[in-house]
Amino acid sequence: MLVESLPRDFYNDLVSVERLSEKTAETYTCSVQLFLQWIGGKKMELSSVGTKDLIYYLVWRTTEGIDELTVAKDISALRAFGAFLVRSGLWYENVASLLERPKSTKALPRVLSVEQVDSLLSSIDVGKPLGIRDRALFELIYSCGLRISEACSLLTENLHLGEKIIIVHGKGDKERMVPFGNTAKEWLEKYICEVRPILAKNRIVPEVFLNYQGKPLSRKGVWKNFQAFEAKAGVTAKVHTLRHSFATHLLAGGLDLRSVQELLGHADLATTQIYTHIENKQLKESHEKFFPGHGTV
Repeated sequence: MLVESLPRDFYNDLVSVERLSEKTAETYTCSVQLFLQWIGGKKMELSSVGTKDLIYYLVWRTTEGIDELTVAKDISALRAFGAFLVRSGLWYENVASLLERPKSTKALPRVLSVEQVDSLLSSIDVGKPLGIRDRALFELIYSCGLRISEACSLLTENLHLGEKIIIVHGKGDKERMVPFGNTAKEWLEKYICEVRPILAKNRIVPEVFLNYQGKPLSRKGVWKNFQAFEAKAGVTAKVHTLRHSFATHLLAGGLDLRSVQELLGHADLATTQIYTHIENKQLKESHEKFFPGHGTV
């Protein structure tokens, strides 16, 4: 069976064997054609495709702006296609059967493109001291995939600029070590050296990010400032969107799911099911290798 004829053969199988309507068969076939084009662009053989590759494909589709219903449709199509490939002797097992459809009650998180993130961060006026603080703050949130609460509670003793590492206390007081890139380091150094001493006014404040009064920056303050930058950049997002974008960009770039889970300190990605621990050195090297623009050495 030729790869070129697979969409047509799949369509005929759906109609004649699975007894699906022509409209559904057409929808599934279109989804499969997009998938075949994607693996063709990746120079992958269909016979070597695994569940992980299917997840990477769906993550890529998400970065293209598709909604929850389209993801669910794609997963149904891939499951049906996998069953067809097994019946045709092209797959030994249906690896697409492991894909989980997103729950209809929970919308998929919005994800920004790398260009949109850059536009958002570039909109911050760094000609003002608080602008330098905000640029350092949001660069770090994006570079590390932080929650707002994690960024606001970050302590100076847990910020290691030389190693480009922070110690994060996440939900349930779980601690994790996360690397950040050169861009975040540059803005953090500028903020720590030039701005923070002015805000602190010789007072000892353990938190890294301070407001104009020299007090720890609040979640409400972060959210309010972000809204202003969002409007200026013409980008629709929330602060948490930077965290989702961080995870999605890493997955789309090829980083394995378990490493992304480790970096997030979280298991809320619907397609992520395996939990393991890897060495901090490996995490840092993987972060620098796969994270576009903000993780290069």
